[in-house]
Amino acid sequence: MSTEKMYTIPDRFRKVENLHILFWLVKDICWCMSFRTVGIIMLIPTLTVAVLITWQTRKLKAELFHNLAVTFWICANGYWMIIEFLGRDDTLRIFTVIPFLTGLFFLFIYYVFILPREKKKEKLVSITVDVPEETMMITRRQ
Repeated sequence: MSTEKMYTIPDRFRKVENLHILFWLVKDICWCMSFRTVGIIMLIPTLTVAVLITWQTRKLKAELFHNLAVTFWICANGYWMIIEFLGRDDTLRIFTVIPFLTGLFFLFIYYVFILPREKKKEKLVSITVDVPEETMMITRRQ
């Protein structure tokens, strides 16, 4: 019998997340190669998909709070890229701390307040179901 906890997200969410990684990498490659126009254009789909993922996962608290942090990270990252492209890095880069700290704030709220409450609730209402090892092996193959 396996006591392993399983965590899954819907396949349609995973496909959007994979697309998001592609957009983000292209944006960052454009940034490091100084392809200004394409880099700024790629910020739009990267941020849009981050917001979409955050919206799609809004009912899963762990996913919601982590995706909010990622969305604000991309905002900070995009702002930083734009000010570098405009040649104002030294004077305006400090303001990236605002969205970075906002993302950290969401993670702080999740780990300090929400997760402990969920763990406590889980202990109160959890039941254990024995699943035969053969069944676990079948689910792993899929």
